[in-house]
Amino acid sequence: MDLKRENVEAYLQSIFGNEVRLKSFRRMGETIATTEDVKGFGYGSPLLVEFTAKKGKKGKEGNRSAVLSTMRVQYGFGHDHFSDRGAVLLWQHDAFNRLPGHVRSLDVGYFDGSGQLTSCGDAREFFLLMEKVDGQEYFYDLERIKEHGATDLDLERVVALADYLARIHRDKKDLPALYQRKIRDLVGHGECIMGILDDYPESPAFLFQDELAEIEKLCVEWRWRLRGMSHRLCQTHGDFHPWNVMFREGTDFTVLDRSRGEFGEAADDITAMTMNYIFYSVQKSFRLSGALKDLFELFFESYLDRTGDEELFRVIGPFFAFRAMVVASPTWYPLLGDDVRRTLFNFVENVLRTEEFDYLDVNNYMLE
Repeated sequence: MDLKRENVEAYLQSIFGNEVRLKSFRRMGETIATTEDVKGFGYGSPLLVEFTAKKGKKGKEGNRSAVLSTMRVQYGFGHDHFSDRGAVLLWQHDAFNRLPGHVRSLDVGYFDGSGQLTSCGDAREFFLLMEKVDGQEYFYDLERIKEHGATDLDLERVVALADYLARIHRDKKDLPALYQRKIRDLVGHGECIMGILDDYPESPAFLFQDELAEIEKLCVEWRWRLRGMSHRLCQTHGDFHPWNVMFREGTDFTVLDRSRGEFGEAADDITAMTMNYIFYSVQKSFRLSGALKDLFELFFESYLDRTGDEELFRVIGPFFAFRAMVVASPTWYPLLGDDVRRTLFNFVENVLRTEEFDYLDVNNYMLE
């Protein structure tokens, strides 16, 4: 990226006042300063910026200097996405000035697409403004199907959902460190397995003694089993459950609230949706049966027809366990009976202990 003098000066004026004048800038460690644009300014290459500005509203003009720094783009170590790097820099701006003896942060900001520098140093919370989408969340369909069975349209919608995932999952990425991160996040991220486990109450009646600790150990074993499967890294939604799918007429739908990164493991999307066919059926009969069983199996058949991804069943175990622990959670679903939660935890234990998942034999995974 080329860093233009006029953009840097305009940014400094927005922070320190209109009388700021940029004198020069240079890469740290270099001795030659320049007043020209900096060509090829790279992430992780800090610049020493020298300018004149008044100190205080009535102060005299004086020479000042500051360091303009970004984070280097690096896959691995949790810095894969620009949002990761943004989170680090936002935290640094917030925290540097509270530690005695630490270099002060003057501001935090961002570069836009045209190279303009914009401050967000006064930010306290961030927001997202999105377009309005008409339709009804897919979970309403599942509630109806649980009580009254499925229609031809319900079958068509399952095929449409499976086809959508097959299409987005075709976009692959060769980044082993990023795939390892996604598997690490599945196990250790606060929004995923360990975060969900930490949220469970102490010694609930539906769990055996030390069961959560044993589940966590099994999940860590899966992490080491899957870390070499980086060829599977693909474009994902990241939270493809029925509350994040809005259907309109027929099979026309829009997805909401993409989560946890642009690329990941296909099994994450598949289990986020198909776990709910199991969940709604278990609430009624403690097993996968009837129309919901038909939809569950049709989803997998449709996805496999389009992708041929039989390897999916050798990686899917911990993703199903994660989604099952979410729907069994007293926090997220406080009205469930303990017998329903126990059935879901039987499923968790058994899929984690199975090397290859059989989507046609789900009810055996629900037995103690």
